[in-house]
Amino acid sequence: MARSGVRLFLLVMFVVTLVETAVFYTLAGELIHLVTYATLCALAWCSVLRMGPRRQHRPRPRHRSAPARQLVARVTVAEQRGRERLPWALVAAGMTLWFAGDAYELVAAHFLGGVPAVGIADAFWLGGYPLLAAALALMARRRAPGRLRGAVVDALTLTVAAGAVSWQFIMKPLAEGFALAESAVPLLYPFADVVLLSGALVVAMSPGVRTAPTRLVLAGAMWFLSMDLAWNVLPYVLSEELYGRLSAAVLFGNALLVAAGMHPARLELTSPGTEVTVLHPARIFFLAIALMTAPLLTLVADDKITAVVASAACALLVIVRFTTAVREQERAQALLAQQARRDPLTGLANRSVLRDRLARAVPAPDDPVAVLYLDLDGFKDINDRYGHEAGDAVLLAIAERLSAAVREQDLVARLGGDEFVLLLPGVAADEAVRLAERLLTEIAWPVPYEGHQLVVGTSIGIAARDVAGDEALLRVADAAMYRAKQLGRGRYVLS
Repeated sequence: MARSGVRLFLLVMFVVTLVETAVFYTLAGELIHLVTYATLCALAWCSVLRMGPRRQHRPRPRHRSAPARQLVARVTVAEQRGRERLPWALVAAGMTLWFAGDAYELVAAHFLGGVPAVGIADAFWLGGYPLLAAALALMARRRAPGRLRGAVVDALTLTVAAGAVSWQFIMKPLAEGFALAESAVPLLYPFADVVLLSGALVVAMSPGVRTAPTRLVLAGAMWFLSMDLAWNVLPYVLSEELYGRLSAAVLFGNALLVAAGMHPARLELTSPGTEVTVLHPARIFFLAIALMTAPLLTLVADDKITAVVASAACALLVIVRFTTAVREQERAQALLAQQARRDPLTGLANRSVLRDRLARAVPAPDDPVAVLYLDLDGFKDINDRYGHEAGDAVLLAIAERLSAAVREQDLVARLGGDEFVLLLPGVAADEAVRLAERLLTEIAWPVPYEGHQLVVGTSIGIAARDVAGDEALLRVADAAMYRAKQLGRGRYVLS
């Protein structure tokens, strides 16, 4: 459905909700509720069945046959469709259970002699909450695979605080004065709200794009939570004839979820999103409120044990969050340090590392050191004819061959383009020459690429330990490499 269609759908549902609220206690209100609710459930299931990944252009490897490409495409499409459908199927199933509860309640009221205080309808209603919470958790997992630890810890911190408040001001009053059997089912509703809140918080704090579909899902979850909160608070200030009309508002909460599932950008809820590197100020604000909530409860609450347990749980979660943040920062710093010292394509050392190693390799004048400066021959022709991806494949192959040809204590560096340097501490000139002769042969081996055999050569300049200073040693090898090119390429020159 187009974005304009989604907006029109929500407007119509808002009007229908207002109309049902006005005629709620009449037969017309009941019929509007059942027909509209059944339509919403049907729309939810239809959107699930019609879900599938958008067509995206992807380059096809030339070495695969047509049947192989079709098989891979079918498997990929099936996996993507299944990953997208499951969370929305859970949302539709939860809505269907809630509709079944409302339908049974109306049937019981008209044909079964009345609605019991606790009955089958409660099983349907309570069954919808964990399904919706599971759908939210799956969405968060799809949005941030392997990157949910911080979001989960923050969501648990807020959930613990909300749960402590719910126990003190909602659950505990519901349980007072009743037997366990009589209060168990009513207590399950605020508990289910806490579970639903945790799922919504994980989605809200997970990395990823937050446009209309995400906002609609979160708005739907918060709509249901607000309604349940109102059901527990409004009886103290309003008559049953007024607050009972809240049941009509459930339609609009379901409409928000259906609109999210029909939105053309719904894939943002089930596709990996961009990692968030900065905490939003609102997130810090709400976490601060959560940390203050549990200690404040110890001052105003009669149940000190619950408040103390909630405070301890929040403190433990803060320690976990702090530890996680420190470790993530350490990993990020280590990654940045590695990236600053490594060539991004081949993973070899870069010029900075080479200079450091040269400075450490030449302090003693009598220790032999050799530097081989390599420049590939014919590399530009491969880039021009087959493209840069082919050139990258050649560079990776050459990097592997150079790394395999040297010792563990030697250094292989890429200076950029098609230039490589080998630093060989403890290697004399004659050994460096033998290595250069071997490299001339090994580098000329063909590199397979999409059915082609790409061949390059190399010109090698060798500088042995007869010059003082690290930069001078590298410059001498560079000059020797250029002399090798001038002599006809595919050879080495010992300076």
